[in-house]
Amino acid sequence: MKPAKFDYHDPTSIEEALGLMAQFGDQARPLAGGQSLVPLMNFRLIRPAHLIDLNGVSELSYLRADDAALRIGATTRQRELERSPEVAKRWPLLRDAAAFIGHIQIRNRGTVGGSLAHAFPSAELPMAMVTLDASMVLCAKTTRRSVSAEDFFLSYMTTALQPDELLLEIAVTALPGNAGWSYQEVSRRHGDFALAGAAAVLALDANGCIHHARLTLTGTTPMRVRKVEESLLGERPSEALFRDAAQRAIENLEQDSDIHASAEYRRDACAALARRALAQAAVRAVEQMKGTSQ
Repeated sequence: MKPAKFDYHDPTSIEEALGLMAQFGDQARPLAGGQSLVPLMNFRLIRPAHLIDLNGVSELSYLRADDAALRIGATTRQRELERSPEVAKRWPLLRDAAAFIGHIQIRNRGTVGGSLAHAFPSAELPMAMVTLDASMVLCAKTTRRSVSAEDFFLSYMTTALQPDELLLEIAVTALPGNAGWSYQEVSRRHGDFALAGAAAVLALDANGCIHHARLTLTGTTPMRVRKVEESLLGERPSEALFRDAAQRAIENLEQDSDIHASAEYRRDACAALARRALAQAAVRAVEQMKGTSQ
């Protein structure tokens, strides 16, 4: 298949790219890594009249870490996130999630911003960003705003981006001290889209009790399970605690059925993965505490 006819634009600055987005609006699509957009165009599921290639905008590709946050340019390749020593040390959930994305060839071309803007329900980076309380910097020609990751994903492949806006940067705050993490998913084969997934972050206080908890499950959008997070606070990690938390996490969890898996299977898989993610995050939190005390 070949895409429908379109006009190609090759901006070299953010200002030029935003000007094109303002000019063409919903008739245009930005191109970053192209790993999702190009197949959709080839099948003619989407037919943009204008394609705005962001690969010439070098100022959109970077990883910058300071004491407060990691800042990721929208066209930063997923492989850079996976291989960065700084990310592995301070934001290991991002590294682990990125390693599940397709295959190396995909991650070499696919971008962080492209995956987030595409907003596929079982995609790894949206899950990780919601779990880590990330924020998205969205820009139009005359406006600039920041949106939390949880508010950015609205529905199935639908985000808070307006037709004239671009996602420019993702900011990920540092994890609290003594924090453990885990990213879990199940798919038919390595590199396939996940059938279900779970991401967790747990931090322990000096008494070994949980004082920070995040748990996110796959759904139409990444679903943070706040009621479970709150119930974990002040508790000591245990298998029984996490088993109960995982079962409560899937109560009223909406899932879809398709040719790959039923909604019931996906819910059950989310429960198993949630329990596994919480348990592994707790183990890593204990290891962090031991490392800090030495």
